[in-house]
Amino acid sequence: MAFGPPALGYDRAITVFSPDGKLYQVEYASENVRKGWTTIALKTRRGGVIAAEKRKIAPLIDARSIEKVYIIDTHIGASFAGLAADGRVLIDYARQVAMNYRFIYDEQIDVELLTRYVCDIKQLYTQHAGVRPFGVSLIFLGVDRRGVRLFRTEINGYYFGYLALALGMGEQVATQYLEKHYNDDLDVKEQIILALRALRATTEGPLDPNYVELGYIDATERVFKKLGYDEISSFISEAGVDK
Repeated sequence: MAFGPPALGYDRAITVFSPDGKLYQVEYASENVRKGWTTIALKTRRGGVIAAEKRKIAPLIDARSIEKVYIIDTHIGASFAGLAADGRVLIDYARQVAMNYRFIYDEQIDVELLTRYVCDIKQLYTQHAGVRPFGVSLIFLGVDRRGVRLFRTEINGYYFGYLALALGMGEQVATQYLEKHYNDDLDVKEQIILALRALRATTEGPLDPNYVELGYIDATERVFKKLGYDEISSFISEAGVDK
């Protein structure tokens, strides 16, 4: 008698558990994250940084039209790795949640609460027939009443807080670099340089400011900002990752 692979019959619907307790569609969706463009984030008590790689997927595409670092609210930034269309939809949803919270309560939403709202939607898409999981992991970085916060959302709707993390194709290499060089006393400028060097460790050639996006937040100013081309070029040169 011929037997099929263990997943046969259990990977065709999102609502069916396999005998070993897995939802195979959720695991398959995780492959999108591992194949995504590398994204790095870290935080200390003094602030936080997001650095994201961009790639020109066709010769005539304008690289400036590709966005990987987003402002959610004045005090929260975000990025993602995985299916870009799914990421865009969840970023828009996060912005709507943050805006509604301001309108109702007249104050900024906590970073963890916003992360939880997004994860509730991601979890919902793992338990209904006729839908598929979101093939994207998001990073939320911001400052609230508890200080600087950094969270990563998982495919299954769970989330964790991090000191530093990496997503995408270069996750393993970048994570190893961060583990060796991270400390909790870095200021924002030092964090940017560390993030760029970790990103450089995942690439074969030097970093090009046209294909890097950077965002940061200072614990004192409490405003998430994105860097322009000239600022990114200056930091790339200072970090020594332009060669």
